[in-house]
Amino acid sequence: MELAYYSDYAVRLVNTEEPARGKDALTSVEAVRDLFGSNQSAARRAADADVTRFRSVRARLRSVFEAADGGDETLAVDLLNSLLLEFPVSPQISGHDFRDDDGRPLWHMHLADHPSNATAGYAAIAAMGLAFHLTEFGVDRLGLCEAAPCRNAYLDTSTNRSRRYCSDRCATRANVAAYRARKRLEADRPERESTGRAEDSTQPATASGERLPEPRGR
Repeated sequence: MELAYYSDYAVRLVNTEEPARGKDALTSVEAVRDLFGSNQSAARRAADADVTRFRSVRARLRSVFEAADGGDETLAVDLLNSLLLEFPVSPQISGHDFRDDDGRPLWHMHLADHPSNATAGYAAIAAMGLAFHLTEFGVDRLGLCEAAPCRNAYLDTSTNRSRRYCSDRCATRANVAAYRARKRLEADRPERESTGRAEDSTQPATASGERLPEPRGR
């Protein structure tokens, strides 16, 4: 398993909240446990106090994405480093649950956390995974969805660094909105041009066709 895989932990946590819409899915211990996915042994450590702790870590992880999305690489790295220092992990070689055709373990790197609570364990894995993703692919691969008001976090793994939206749904919604805006602009243009011609026609012209200047008030 590639260590960058763990970066999904960060995205998963950040996207439990949609600040612009006033939505927050992180409201119970069950919601916290759901974030661990198949890692049920870690999920069982979650307690009521972890709801508040997870929200605090979520805000700090979102700040990393905001800094990266805003082009401030140094700030993004500094914020992530502070999480790594507070929530350390121990990389270990593991072969559990992965076997080749001959039944031999498929050795891979695994992040072993030593948490005092569920939040510390999750934060350690999320921060380390995000750090590996950042250093392998670049700070500019951490983004926030441009389909307002979404602003969900995403990791850009496209070959040409072209990703701008967190999902196909948001990309479609943004494209439809842009298309409708262009159509409205095109529909308004003939009306504006017609109004402009009508205003010009009300001004008297000289024999040469030039418009006479408007009379000045006395």
